[in-house]
Amino acid sequence: MIVVAALQGCSKFLDKQPFSSITPDKVFANANDMALYVNSFYINQIPSANDIAQGDGAADYISSNNISTMMQASYTPDIAGGWSWTTLRNINYFLSNAAGSKVDTAIKNNYIGMARFFRAWFYYDMVRAYGDVPWYGQPVAAGDSSLYKPRDSRVLVMDSIVADLDYAIAHIPAAKDNGCSTITKWVALALKARVCLFEGTFRKYHTELNLTASANDYLNAAVAAAGQIISSKQYSLHTTGAPNADYRSLFINETPSADEIILARIYNNVLKLWNNLNAIFYSTTLSGRYSPTKQFIDTYLNLDGSRFTDRPLFDTIFFVNEMKNRDPRLQQSVRCNGYKYSDGTSAPPDYAYTFTGYQIMKYSIDNKAANTSTINNNSIPIFRYAEVLLNYAEAKAELGQFAEADWNATIKLIRQRAGIQNTAYPATADNYLKTTYFPDISDAALLEIRRERGIELFCEGLRFSDICRWKEGPMMSLPYLGVYVPELNKPYAMNGDGVLNVSFVTTAPATKVPGVVYDVVSGSTIKLTNGSSGNIYWLYNLDKQRTWNDKYYYQPIPTSQLVLNPALKQSPGW
Repeated sequence: MIVVAALQGCSKFLDKQPFSSITPDKVFANANDMALYVNSFYINQIPSANDIAQGDGAADYISSNNISTMMQASYTPDIAGGWSWTTLRNINYFLSNAAGSKVDTAIKNNYIGMARFFRAWFYYDMVRAYGDVPWYGQPVAAGDSSLYKPRDSRVLVMDSIVADLDYAIAHIPAAKDNGCSTITKWVALALKARVCLFEGTFRKYHTELNLTASANDYLNAAVAAAGQIISSKQYSLHTTGAPNADYRSLFINETPSADEIILARIYNNVLKLWNNLNAIFYSTTLSGRYSPTKQFIDTYLNLDGSRFTDRPLFDTIFFVNEMKNRDPRLQQSVRCNGYKYSDGTSAPPDYAYTFTGYQIMKYSIDNKAANTSTINNNSIPIFRYAEVLLNYAEAKAELGQFAEADWNATIKLIRQRAGIQNTAYPATADNYLKTTYFPDISDAALLEIRRERGIELFCEGLRFSDICRWKEGPMMSLPYLGVYVPELNKPYAMNGDGVLNVSFVTTAPATKVPGVVYDVVSGSTIKLTNGSSGNIYWLYNLDKQRTWNDKYYYQPIPTSQLVLNPALKQSPGW
């Protein structure tokens, strides 16, 4: 819709004057033309479906046929990319010219607020990637000496980001957008909650920055921003009373669920805007074979709210059985036990596309024709109310202020929507979460908040940022483990319907059972942990390459940029 509006606006704009006579004083004297300029920020900065759904492809709980780029031995600053500032220059050009516009003050301030929102978003992404970066608050001309300035301090940049967001919150109208496609006050508050939680926890756990004294300032700001959304009662968790479908419906419907979704990337058949997420997860040519790991799947609770990992021999339970009586979000996130396409065709996990046996279906529409075509019309959430609740809960817990009332207003609601039966405040810390993921965390509630964040926001592009802000980089080196295989050379029905579809073998047989995929698990790529049985263990040169180094908390600046600007210093460790 934004694109269509922009094109219509562009037509009107071109009718007014030839390009040779367009000057800033004419463009910024007209509210419609200012709106057209602001619309370009959406096109440049709103992440695509692929950006969002594949954003966790380099995180700890997803295996794929490409490990994180930074962790590959061949990756160096000489081939690094990403140090681009064009988007910022366009925003700053608008801001420098809009300030003197004679357009009605409220209208002008709205557009300025939107531009400052997008500048804050741009810089948040840059800080997440590089840490300290140069702050540019004005457009820079080609000969301007500030082009060659060094990095500014993280303190200055983050203070500037928050100032931009505060301006946006104060000046963008509060009217709720039920189309979930435009920047509103609530979107700005959602971004502020995300930004401040990130920065508060980053400063708390990265003690080497010597910024721990200001960590609570950001955590309090996160609580306040999220709390403002909560108290407004503009949003709620989407539920129709169908816990086995409500969660997934947020990610496969064309029309965003405006009760929960605050901002979405819109895809629509009428507008001929499509994504290809089915093909990303199920195509032999496009698929990265993104596969959740066994360790992560084990974090899903049982349906009654008890811990799956408290079961005896939980890590040797066969796939069909481990999927039974679990948190209903599990069967809405990966294919299992009875999943079918809309035409009634059974669709068990396909080992041509999943290394671990857990095949992602969270974003995939139920039309199997989409597996080989770009016809997905499902709109993809960018900000939603569940994240706001999680941000609020985590910030309160990190401040030491989280109580049972906060649990009931956040985590309990999320689990109730999911259909989990016992949602009581945790009495003890989960030893599995401690030993597998968070050895330095003993707070029972904080561990559960982190569990819930991983499950609820699975594959929404936030996981690696979480790992970085928690300073939990070693999680990136966890082995890629998959489903438990009781024995080799035996066909299994992995969809719970009795239809055989996979056999794990050391050598593919000459005579094959129709419909059965033969997964070779012997050799340097895939094996079973116990030899002839055990969990699938996908190697992919892991012993050599998936070793965490603290330099990975920041991306390197491309060498070419250091040559152009000697005042810049390379990221630590690179």
